[in-house]
Amino acid sequence: MNDSAKAMVLASFTADSLALGAHWIYDTAVITNDIGRVEDLRPPVAGSYHATKNLGDFTHYGDQTLVLLESIAENPGFDLGNFARHWQLLCSDYQGYLDHATKDTLNNLAAGKSPSDSGSASTELGGGSRVAPLVYVYSDDLDKLIVGVRQQTAMTHNDPDVIAGTEFIAATAWHALKGTPPVSAMKKLLPEGTLQNSILNGLESSTMGTKQAIKRFGQSCHMSDALPSVVHLIAKYEDNLKEALVENVMAGGDSAARGMLAGMVLGAHLGPDAVPTDWLEKLTNHRKINDLLQMIDGFKAHA
Repeated sequence: MNDSAKAMVLASFTADSLALGAHWIYDTAVITNDIGRVEDLRPPVAGSYHATKNLGDFTHYGDQTLVLLESIAENPGFDLGNFARHWQLLCSDYQGYLDHATKDTLNNLAAGKSPSDSGSASTELGGGSRVAPLVYVYSDDLDKLIVGVRQQTAMTHNDPDVIAGTEFIAATAWHALKGTPPVSAMKKLLPEGTLQNSILNGLESSTMGTKQAIKRFGQSCHMSDALPSVVHLIAKYEDNLKEALVENVMAGGDSAARGMLAGMVLGAHLGPDAVPTDWLEKLTNHRKINDLLQMIDGFKAHA
């Protein structure tokens, strides 16, 4: 696999870990004054949603993404049933925060629903934030990628806009791996319907400050707030992954989900030199991720 695809996955994971220390703090003044500029991986602050985590760990988004990567490496390739089993095993005894979408999905699976019918009605970006491993394994097959993205997202977040928005960002990353600059890719992929204005607003906001733009769109987890914010980060920092991810954290709110998708696209576009080495060195699961990517490379080479 080429280095840009690996950077894409690692950038998504490091974006989550970078956000861990300030995740879900909505008051940006608190982040600035009490934590400082987050230019390096930090442990969670006291009273955090992620109090069980340590420096270099992931939020629940990153942990679920790692489970997806494990499933793809083991299967090999994406299989919804296999992913659901891995995901359910993680979340049924998870030592960390579980959001409502996860709890609802666990209840649906326990009630006998299939993984294709277990998704919550959540409108949050979290289900979409996991998709970097899918772009990796299907970097040469956009059709299979889109099918996988829809299935894995709907398993926990069965909202049409969440699924469509995730598909849009995943396709942007796929085209970035092929050499199309992300802003050009987003303009070409611009969908019709309810998401179009959100994406256009995100693109047009690239001249604004990031705190200002994300506060205007909304700092929350919901797709209507988060999608234009992700697009803003990609468009404003198309040539500077580190600055994009730092400014994302400083803007507060659900910085982890936003960062994972923006990091994925910018990592695909800019390649390994864009991902700070010191971030990777502090990433708890860095070696495991590399080993899983190597496993995927092995079965792709013999496919």
